[in-house]
Amino acid sequence: MLEALLVALALVCLGLVCVSIWLVRQLRDFIKLQGERDAVRDRRLKELSRRLDAYLTGSVQMGEELHELRRVVAPLPDKLNQIEQRDPSSLSFTQAARLAGMGASVDDLTQSCGLSKAEAELVSKMQQAKLQRS
Repeated sequence: MLEALLVALALVCLGLVCVSIWLVRQLRDFIKLQGERDAVRDRRLKELSRRLDAYLTGSVQMGEELHELRRVVAPLPDKLNQIEQRDPSSLSFTQAARLAGMGASVDDLTQSCGLSKAEAELVSKMQQAKLQRS
């Protein structure tokens, strides 16, 4: 009887050893799998961090360019008023654009508005471009 109990106890111990070995293997597999998942996660985090840095750099550059553009554009209304008021006896660029829109030639613009030939050509071309877009 004692021998049967010892055999049974030995079988239980052997079973426990087998289960322990199986659990250790399962744990190693799990650790390996978790390591692989961690590596994938770390790569994705690095990629997202790199992309975020690129977006931030782009945003900063756009902000600087926007600030520079505002600085350049801010005085334009005053300059336009100065150009329109430079010679009260002549027609303004706005009026020259209206005449060009009605079909006035470059020579007509130079004569009636007091524009140089280059200015008249510019107004005429701008008006033609505006009509083509419409």
